[in-house]
Amino acid sequence: MQNNNPTHETIMMPSSIRVIEQIVASALFLCASAALCIAQMSDSLDYKIAQMLLIGFRGMSLQSDDSLVRDIKAGRVGGIILFDYDALTKEYKRNIESPEQVRALTKQLAQTVQDNGVGLPLLISIDQEGGRVSRLKSRYGFPVSVSQQYLGSVNNLDTTRWYAAKTAQTLAEYGFNLNFAPLVDLNRNPENPVIGKVERSFSADPDIVSKHAAVVVEEHRKRGIITTLKHFPGHGSSTADSHKGFVDVSTTWKSDELQPYAELIRQNKVDMIMTAHIFNKFLDSTLPATLSKRIITGILRDSLGYKGVIISDDMQMGAIAQYYGLETALEECINAGVDIICFGNNLQYDVGVVGKATAIIKRLVAEGKVSRERIDESYRRIVQLKQRIK
Repeated sequence: MQNNNPTHETIMMPSSIRVIEQIVASALFLCASAALCIAQMSDSLDYKIAQMLLIGFRGMSLQSDDSLVRDIKAGRVGGIILFDYDALTKEYKRNIESPEQVRALTKQLAQTVQDNGVGLPLLISIDQEGGRVSRLKSRYGFPVSVSQQYLGSVNNLDTTRWYAAKTAQTLAEYGFNLNFAPLVDLNRNPENPVIGKVERSFSADPDIVSKHAAVVVEEHRKRGIITTLKHFPGHGSSTADSHKGFVDVSTTWKSDELQPYAELIRQNKVDMIMTAHIFNKFLDSTLPATLSKRIITGILRDSLGYKGVIISDDMQMGAIAQYYGLETALEECINAGVDIICFGNNLQYDVGVVGKATAIIKRLVAEGKVSRERIDESYRRIVQLKQRIK
């Protein structure tokens, strides 16, 4: 059939062209404004401090009037942690109820950041070591897990790989991007109330610990999950629980407890490292590891050559909270070299902890007790880590 039009192309009227030009110009303006907003935010001290804060909260879902929601929307928080058990109410009613509920909650968390254009993605974290330290328990409908001690006793890397892959896949499927595992403490005291007695350590042998931890890291990385070695410089020989108070390992700690860290750093299989709140007078005669520049910067960064993100264990644990005021603890841990500061809000519950910590850190910077350069160092490490989040 003959086509009466001179061309098959649509002829666009000048008025239509003007409308499209206006739409394009508006879109470009919005994009440029958003980019400028993010650039300004990322250069602000408040935003950099926010990226250093990882917070726990109560709730199976987010409500619009939650303080956490307001903090996330305003870009005041860099990460969150989910628990199934509330230590204060002594109930298994915290953040985890069922697979469907967890998926909806993590989606809400991630979406809140995206919808409000606050820049970097949120770290959505959990302790999922396996065995007794598993927040995603089978009784809630999640896959059965086994302890690290079981895997170390079997000492078959294929078995560890299978369980690690299953754990990492579960975390990815339910919206997590950070696991506080594997634990690389050596099982030097089987009666240790927080390590050996609850079957968290692969082995007393540092070679076995290093090999199995490497497999765990590999399988998590394949599925886009960040891992965390813990607890530096070694909690396995302790006789007390740092959740409850002062823990001194001066007479029990051995230097080979550093070996898994050294080996995994050498293999480039470290995403993040968590500090221990243990005291060792031979490493630092004054301060526990989390607050010690001699241990965190001197040993971990300078001697072992670690360049990545360091996160504190929960700053509300008794070993810190009972002996140091919040301002002193923040000043010491940041100057020690800690990049992310964890407030689990489980051993204590403080809905205002984000505002308090932010105000204190800003004051420390203003008074010259913490340098702006030190904050910038942590921010750069966190940005590099978060660039891996898909």
